[in-house]
Amino acid sequence: MASDQIRQMVNFILQEAHEKANEIRVKTEHDFNLEKQTLVHEAKLAIQEEFAKKEKDRKVQERIARSAEIGECNVKKMKVRDEMLQQLLADAATKLGVVARGQNYPHLLQKLIVQGLIKIEENDVTVYCRADDAETVGNVLPDAVAEYVEIMERESGIKLSPNVVLNTDPSRNLPDSSHGGVTLTAVGGKIVCDNTMAARLELVYEELLPSIRAILFPEE
Repeated sequence: MASDQIRQMVNFILQEAHEKANEIRVKTEHDFNLEKQTLVHEAKLAIQEEFAKKEKDRKVQERIARSAEIGECNVKKMKVRDEMLQQLLADAATKLGVVARGQNYPHLLQKLIVQGLIKIEENDVTVYCRADDAETVGNVLPDAVAEYVEIMERESGIKLSPNVVLNTDPSRNLPDSSHGGVTLTAVGGKIVCDNTMAARLELVYEELLPSIRAILFPEE
């Protein structure tokens, strides 16, 4: 009788132990699966975030590369356009030689001297020109001074007696790149009026540059 009770107690204890073990196993598996799901979810989020970051970085790099490419193209385009404009200016400068060889060139030189004298408004003035133009300038200089005196007397009522001389120092003659015309100086060279053909061309070029650009590069 006593042995039966002991056996029943043992069986009860064993049953309780099995049930408790089974309960622990079920809970452990549940916790494991839950933890696994959490880890998998966090890993997916991490992968998605990393992918999103890399995609964002890729797009940023693409924009930077595209911007750099556009900038480089613009620089090249501006360089080509500047070369075209400089070539246009050089071609125009070359054609100035035709003017310097024309029959109206002496008259033009006289007018350039008169204009320079009016701009400078000094009594003692030195006129500079190219070596090839020295003789022509020397010939028209008296008439230019007379015209200047007449204009100033007409406009101001004052008769001037300017001392206008032609440069006699060959080393100070204007270079051929001036393409003709004259330069006038006064007050020991402190006052200068550049009335060379090159200077006049540059002035006209700057004034017409917007129109020239509109003709050459209408897409702007």
